[in-house]
Amino acid sequence: MMTPKQSTCSSSNIALTTHFICISFFAHFLLFRFFEFSLCISFVSISKAQQKEMDVSRPAFKCFDDDGRLKRSGTVWTASAHIITAVIGSGVLSLAWAIGQLGWIAGPAVMFLFSFVTYFSSTLLSDCYRTGDPVSGKRNYTYMDAVQSILGGFRFKICGLIQFLNLFGITIGYTIAASISMMAIKRSNCFHESGGKNPCHMSSNPYMIMFGVTEILLSQIKDFDQIWWLSLVAAIMSFTYSAIGLALGIIQVAANGVFKGSLTGISIGTVTQAQKIWRTFQALGDIAFAYSYSVVLIEIQDTVRSPPAESKTMKQATRISIAVTTTFYMLCGCMGYAAFGDAAPGNLLTGFGFYNPFWLLDVANVAIVIHLVGAYQVFAQPIFAFVDKQAAARFPDSDLVSKEYEIRIPGVRAPYKVNVFRAVFRSCFVVLTTVISMLMPFFNDVVGILGALGFWPLTVYFPVEMYIKQRKVERWSMKWVCLKMLSGGCLVITVVAGVGSVAGVMLDLKVYKPFKTTY
Repeated sequence: MMTPKQSTCSSSNIALTTHFICISFFAHFLLFRFFEFSLCISFVSISKAQQKEMDVSRPAFKCFDDDGRLKRSGTVWTASAHIITAVIGSGVLSLAWAIGQLGWIAGPAVMFLFSFVTYFSSTLLSDCYRTGDPVSGKRNYTYMDAVQSILGGFRFKICGLIQFLNLFGITIGYTIAASISMMAIKRSNCFHESGGKNPCHMSSNPYMIMFGVTEILLSQIKDFDQIWWLSLVAAIMSFTYSAIGLALGIIQVAANGVFKGSLTGISIGTVTQAQKIWRTFQALGDIAFAYSYSVVLIEIQDTVRSPPAESKTMKQATRISIAVTTTFYMLCGCMGYAAFGDAAPGNLLTGFGFYNPFWLLDVANVAIVIHLVGAYQVFAQPIFAFVDKQAAARFPDSDLVSKEYEIRIPGVRAPYKVNVFRAVFRSCFVVLTTVISMLMPFFNDVVGILGALGFWPLTVYFPVEMYIKQRKVERWSMKWVCLKMLSGGCLVITVVAGVGSVAGVMLDLKVYKPFKTTY
């Protein structure tokens, strides 16, 4: 058996090697894309006379796909990497708590169940990338495009409302999670400086305000989510804190000398019977949130080259990525529960806050904050873009909406262009999410609500309905009945998880004083 020191070194070496491989792969990928783009541009710039003379019409055509866009070059491996990056995030931090509510039998079983449902619904959704013919049909570039193209009408509007509510809720959840990590850094350092004598109670409000001010500034950057390095930074940060959490869980289990926990989860007595029921339901929502990536699956599929058909490649990528993330989730959740048992914290890394090495926990929590600063904008920008588009269409002649003013920033060559409506709306949006976070700073409850809100409609219902219509599945056939039963069963899980999470919020509010509670 490895000592804690050897385990830590091994984990560090693995993490460094993984990061080196990811960065090297990304650099080669960028170089290849740049070369391909340059080659295509050179073909396009050749005059028609030169094309006839050199007979390069065939290579010029190969530079573009059937929709006129630059030829996509994504593969099974790049699509798998995108999915893993999208899935592994702050949701992993609540898995130890979720398994703690369900126990050693139901916890892993439920996680496997959600992974299977997510995989199956993703395969259905991958068949909806093209409307009509799976090889030559019209491409749908986003999840919403697919819903509008295949289902249309009222269900398209409902899907848009649910998606934007989900995005809005995620920004609230990320604000809460970021403040918890910032507090964990401060409390850990305070505790060690005082030699364990100071309990270091503090409020999360100042940290939420700091996070909100940062997001107000970043939200003024147009198309912030399209900055090329943002995804790379998010991937590195998410793997960093997830790997640290896993490594510390293993070390804590080794230090305990025993696997904590029970077959049925947290025991009656530690919590009341009512709390046990609500927490069990809430745990379902937390696990569902950890697997929520369906809304970006179509966008990832739009990066994949063909032939072979994009749906075939995407199904392989989904199989690989779900296997990897489920393995990683099982390790993080189970080792966290084994380390803490009934005392498993709602946020895995805060449970290690007062243990050595405290500096490593600080690194993990800094990684969480950096990740969430960028991730907030990634999820907020679609809302910003939608509002900007609607405002421009409704008030095309308004200077408030359309006119941009130039602001010179010292040290920056190009002037920054600011629009009054964009600046006011985005600032108000961030202020609203920050205030709501301060009113309900309950990480697990909010995560459970978000998981319940997005799981059934976005992960199951719309993919199933689109598949049925796309493939013309006959009503009351065996396949139709099975798909409807799957959708109905997942609806029950969503309702139960939502009720449990809302009940958790109500119970927390009984002892919580807005803007005054300290930790």
